[in-house]
Amino acid sequence: QVQLVESGGGLVHTGGSLKLSCAASIRTFSSRRMGWFRQAPGKEREFVASIAWSGGNPYYVDSVKGRFTISRDNAKNTVYLQMNSLKPEDTGVYYCAAAALRRTDVYDYWGQGTQVTVSS
Repeated sequence: QVQLVESGGGLVHTGGSLKLSCAASIRTFSSRRMGWFRQAPGKEREFVASIAWSGGNPYYVDSVKGRFTISRDNAKNTVYLQMNSLKPEDTGVYYCAAAALRRTDVYDYWGQGTQVTVSS
């Protein structure tokens, strides 16, 4: 059974940092692109960042460039999202997702999400 379990969310003040982790129980983890998405209250879920199976080719939404860093440890089947200089607009539920094999734009496994709240 495939599972993605996020952790590391919480409440921080503006300018603070959090590091999210996503532990994946997928046999093909090291062959899949991994991504982070978020959903703010009353808004649609949006893409935040993704990383190739090799750990290269990180890609970020413009609003987080220079503040967030995505990384992965294939030996631990884990992907991370380091979030620095957090802003209130970063508030939302953050989801980890695994892309379909040999795809970069279709995500077929999702975690349950972890709440990130940034107070002003």
